[in-house]
Amino acid sequence: MKLLIAEDEIELSNALVEILKHNNYSIDAVYDGNDAYDYIISDDYDAIILDIMMPGIDGITVLKKIREKGITTPVLFLTAKSEIEDRVTGLDFGADDYVTKPFSTKELLARIRAITRRINDIPDNIISIGNIKLDRAKFILYSDSESLRLANKEYQLMETLMLNYNKPLSTEKLMEKIWGYDSDAEINVVWSYICCLRKKLTSINSNLNIKVMRNLGYALEIKND
Repeated sequence: MKLLIAEDEIELSNALVEILKHNNYSIDAVYDGNDAYDYIISDDYDAIILDIMMPGIDGITVLKKIREKGITTPVLFLTAKSEIEDRVTGLDFGADDYVTKPFSTKELLARIRAITRRINDIPDNIISIGNIKLDRAKFILYSDSESLRLANKEYQLMETLMLNYNKPLSTEKLMEKIWGYDSDAEINVVWSYICCLRKKLTSINSNLNIKVMRNLGYALEIKND
């Protein structure tokens, strides 16, 4: 999953980026409200983490503007204890949740999982397609008889394909969503990871296949017997 963090405290932002990358999220980070708004309207995020008090325009204004444009991406506010009124205002304008600084890593991760579950209509941390399940908390892919733990980008790619089952995703879309808008990676890295995932699916006796759809991209399907 791809998240945007808008937090003007550089040390806190860097810490959040490391925590979330360690938990297999793809991250873009910005440090003021204007950049946050520009990134949100230019890209497709699974969730947005917004500080309320930021340079440029504040987080509530960013939220108000994106909701007015019809962008429904889940938004989690970071708030100080003294910002009770701002917190209420943010929820009224369409924020999905908030955490109060200082917060625990476990609480932040739980709240991110909760708002992204709601938008994807996933009742728990398990995605199931065919004879394969993906544990989104432990990053484990397993069949009835075998299991394996996926590395960061492998997990993000598999999760994206499963959440978009039977829907073609272009190489460019996967590149931006998983490696990030500003990534220096070459675009052929997507094909390399697709090949790796195919081998891993075979190794656990999966009945899923990642197919190439000409001029459209890649899509996950159940193999025909």
